[in-house]
Amino acid sequence: MEKRVLGRSGIEVSPVGFGCWAIGGPCAGPSGNPIGWGEVDDAESARAIQRAVDLGVTFFDTADVYGAGHSERVLGQAIAAHRDEVTIATKWGYTFDEATRTLLGEDASVEYLHSAVRASLRRLDTDHIDLLQMHIEPPDREAAALRDACESLITDGLIRSYGWSTDDPAQAVLFAQGPGCAAVQHELSVLHDAPDMLAVAERADLASINRTVLAMGILGGRHNASTQLSGDDVRVKTPAWMVYYKDGTPVPEWLARVDAIRELLTADGRTLPQGALAWVWARSGRTIPIPGVRTVEQAEQNFGAMRHGPLTETQMSEIARVLA
Repeated sequence: MEKRVLGRSGIEVSPVGFGCWAIGGPCAGPSGNPIGWGEVDDAESARAIQRAVDLGVTFFDTADVYGAGHSERVLGQAIAAHRDEVTIATKWGYTFDEATRTLLGEDASVEYLHSAVRASLRRLDTDHIDLLQMHIEPPDREAAALRDACESLITDGLIRSYGWSTDDPAQAVLFAQGPGCAAVQHELSVLHDAPDMLAVAERADLASINRTVLAMGILGGRHNASTQLSGDDVRVKTPAWMVYYKDGTPVPEWLARVDAIRELLTADGRTLPQGALAWVWARSGRTIPIPGVRTVEQAEQNFGAMRHGPLTETQMSEIARVLA
């Protein structure tokens, strides 16, 4: 597949990115609830990152709060030899304690933005961030001030572009008023379309970076009605926004929807996750899906989707008909 562009920035990246939430390892919310994906092998994470590079992946998306800084550290070390070849995106907005791996709260001040950026640069062991994304949702006035502060960070050479991780079209439009805004990150999958967000990306010339493209694992091909996750996995003690799992088990209604379109997604030799990524690519030429990866096996399967490319218009129409 051809490369895709991070909106107005002109930065070319691979059509799929490496989602780095899972490689952060365990992390807890203020009430002790898990907000990570459980225990992880850092050496395997590094091998998965290297394999992704070998397969042509040049876009890596992380956040300072993933593993309370651990994801950024693992990514920075693993990508050091390829820094000039790859594009790194990270996020800021949450406060956390690295020592206890605990999320503490939010900080929407310009002062915290500056300190968070410098902390991410140290953890990533780099002198600039290619795409900095806001991870929280402050009121419009505070958001506008943060947008303007991001413009200053571009002038200072600490970041190349910025965006907002939000599912609210109005928030995306607010940030897009800044000339250095290049992207909006939002949920998008064959199980969760986002036409309003895609329309904003098209009108404002933004890249559409897509999270939850495999529906937290529902579209990964390994989970079924008997799956029971355990440990420090965010899908076990499910937060209110988690719709795909309940107490560590996939929700039957979502499994039924996957079964209804499985044959269409796996046509032409694709695996289920490869078909899910192919749907995202076909949805818009601006999309850059970022499936989560923490093993070499997952890297090979997810990024192998590039060999097949997007679904056809006929396949997209048939999937829409079945899901309707």
